[in-house]
Amino acid sequence: MIIVYTGNGKGKTSATVGQALRAYGNAIPLCFVQFMKSNVQAGEQIALQKLLQDNFHIGGCGFFRNEADRAKHRQAVLAALAWLETKKEQAAMLLCDEILYAYHAKLITQEEIERLITYCNDAQKHLVLSGRYAPDWLIEQADIVSEIKEIKHACTKGVKAQKGIEF
Repeated sequence: MIIVYTGNGKGKTSATVGQALRAYGNAIPLCFVQFMKSNVQAGEQIALQKLLQDNFHIGGCGFFRNEADRAKHRQAVLAALAWLETKKEQAAMLLCDEILYAYHAKLITQEEIERLITYCNDAQKHLVLSGRYAPDWLIEQADIVSEIKEIKHACTKGVKAQKGIEF
């Protein structure tokens, strides 16, 4: 199955982590890669590192905000894809957190994502993709798409990100 978690609300990574926990609890071999997030020791990173060990990879260098950093971010995406390439055979589920943000920022191509989809479909593996801005072509191909919509968030009132909530 191809599963997509998208939208502007908080919880896409949480949904992806939840999917990983469900698979792990059912003894489904998996690998999990974060495409944009750097190693900031966020709660999910600490837990996934302990749980999945070598099958978890933090592949990003932070959110892409400056065009001068494009080459560095593109290289990080390519390295994350290379890591995934080494792990995909042993996994029945591949989880790609924030890959859609990388796509929206033009750090990964449609063809690169479609290769993952084709591989997973042909090998009968599950693929989970998360991030804002899911493109129509992906929504059409996916088996499950969940849009997480922001209705209210404390940050709009100036409340800073809270440990254990946002990271």
